[in-house]
Amino acid sequence: MDYFLVCGLGYLGQHCVVALKNFGVKVIAIEKQLPPQWEIKNLDNYLDQLIIGDCSQSSILLQLPINHIRAALIVTTIEKINIETAITIRALNPQTRLVVRSIRDNFNSLLSNELGNFVAYEPKHLPANAYALSALGKETISLLNLGGLRIRINRLQVPDYHHWLSYNFLDEINNRHRRILSHNHQGNLPPRSIDFHCWHPEAKIQAQDTIIYVETEENYFLNKGYNFNLNRKNNNLNFSYFRSLIQTKISSWIKNFWSLSLKQQVARVAIIYGLIVFLLLIIGTILFSFFYPGTTLLSSFYVTAILLLGGYSDLFDSFEPISALPEWLQLFSLALTVTGTAFVGVLYALLTQALLSSKFQFYNKRPPIPKADHVVIIGLGKLGQEIANKLRELKINVLGITFNTIASQSDFLDIPLIYGHNLVDSLQLANLETASSVIVVTDDDIVNIETALLTQKINPRCQLVIRTNGDTLTKNLGGLLPAAIIIDPYVAAAEVFTGAAFGENILGLSCWQEQTVLATQYYIEEQDTLQGLLIAEVAYGYGVVPIIYQEKSEDEPIFLPSEDRRLIPGNLLIVLATIAGLKAIEAGDLKPKQWKLKIIKASSKMSIFDGITAIARIAGCPLKTATETMNNLPAILPFKMYYYQAMKLKKMLQQNQIESVVEQNSSPIS
Repeated sequence: MDYFLVCGLGYLGQHCVVALKNFGVKVIAIEKQLPPQWEIKNLDNYLDQLIIGDCSQSSILLQLPINHIRAALIVTTIEKINIETAITIRALNPQTRLVVRSIRDNFNSLLSNELGNFVAYEPKHLPANAYALSALGKETISLLNLGGLRIRINRLQVPDYHHWLSYNFLDEINNRHRRILSHNHQGNLPPRSIDFHCWHPEAKIQAQDTIIYVETEENYFLNKGYNFNLNRKNNNLNFSYFRSLIQTKISSWIKNFWSLSLKQQVARVAIIYGLIVFLLLIIGTILFSFFYPGTTLLSSFYVTAILLLGGYSDLFDSFEPISALPEWLQLFSLALTVTGTAFVGVLYALLTQALLSSKFQFYNKRPPIPKADHVVIIGLGKLGQEIANKLRELKINVLGITFNTIASQSDFLDIPLIYGHNLVDSLQLANLETASSVIVVTDDDIVNIETALLTQKINPRCQLVIRTNGDTLTKNLGGLLPAAIIIDPYVAAAEVFTGAAFGENILGLSCWQEQTVLATQYYIEEQDTLQGLLIAEVAYGYGVVPIIYQEKSEDEPIFLPSEDRRLIPGNLLIVLATIAGLKAIEAGDLKPKQWKLKIIKASSKMSIFDGITAIARIAGCPLKTATETMNNLPAILPFKMYYYQAMKLKKMLQQNQIESVVEQNSSPIS
């Protein structure tokens, strides 16, 4: 019998034990010293054996059935102990899967080459993507980079003017770049557990429905903004929308222009003076050209320019006696000189400010605090810094607040930063009233709760994302702040460590409906639970979503591959899965097929031929069975399928002019 070993029973280690036990495996743990109380109640009930001692010592490891340890999760808080333990276990058992807590990427890569069957993660970095994406609002659930292909999981609450409303069925949204994951009608409560295949292909899309789907980022940006129904009845709506958008942009620009900070007042005055001088230059050129008929426009332009540069007395001594000019033109000429002198003074002030700013630029490199639509990160430890990097990659304005006065300012020179001593004052400086989101990720749960409550009071409209440590606190805080997104980083990280323990490569995670969704990579091998299955059977039998398929390592990866492909050794498959889906794949626990197809009639012999091909390809049944069925209509195909398989086959047969009905336990779905 195989065992799974957990070295280090801190908060992360305890959650790894619980996650492993959910797979129904035997779990052994090593802890150097028993704590007064476990953070997870009744942890002893999850353990098949507990050994007290130093996990890096061979004498301790030899107390285990070391030859039967399938995987070791080495998650102590001391990185040196983790590496030493990994090397010792590899010397005792060359086959054990090693999953190590470590932050040294380069060193881990070298160790992986030397030790083999080795993977390392830093638990504080793993959920950073989930925190960052949660702050972007409800639209973006996840953003994954899988082998250079950027994938998005999006949530859309269908507006009244969206072009999807013109579709006949929900299934029409699916294409080679996009796949539906979930559909919830307006007013219905979302399911508590994630089920990727709970939507009806022939459901009608209604306004305010919530649809969650996965697509490539390229396709997302290609279609972004195309949210309008193209029917004529909506033309007025589209025009009104764009007119409103333009008016909003103009008013916003004017408002921002007049709300500049004190340091920018000189620049604003210079702009206004510049416009006035330009206007006077045009007026003066026209007036002098009209008053002196023999003068060219160029000469009149030079006269006006000389007056603006303060040459009033020099000009009229040579150009024209001052008494010969009309009084209104004398007054206008004087106004030109005064205005020009003032403008030159403003230019001098602006240049002086620029020179002084450049002189002290070395001491003031930090960007200014954003005014609006920014994300505030409170707590800039390792997790906070990683979240800031993720948001900056997405071109999001970020403001950091840290209460750690020991931290070096050079660590955060590229983002606006507030060093806070008083929480209330720091939040006021952060322009919290106009912030789009606030992420609270300090190491102190009490500070996180206090900050969250203050934020909710100051700006109840902003998206609030909170870090917690502890299952009880997470549940209770969810009741106190129902609109907030609450993420325990170690709970999410434990699921990644657990999934990796079964030999899978976890490429990314996201939090959705208070559960973790993992992007998991499988290399198909002989005797694998995925070997020989259609991609449709993997998807609907194990409750996962295949998103990338690669036939051979030298081939191009295929996004959202056809479900009629059969997996063979050497193929690569990346799926979106919950921990329950990974558990089902590990155990080979396929859901039973319960649906059949009753084929009523075909319009022609060509339809029969096309139907035989479609049945064999989509249902995966033998060609002989498909041929016998189509040659003896009406008949029930003697081959069970999953619901979505049967519905897809029904649709394909309908395109070939073949009438059919999907049935389950004698209950037809036409």
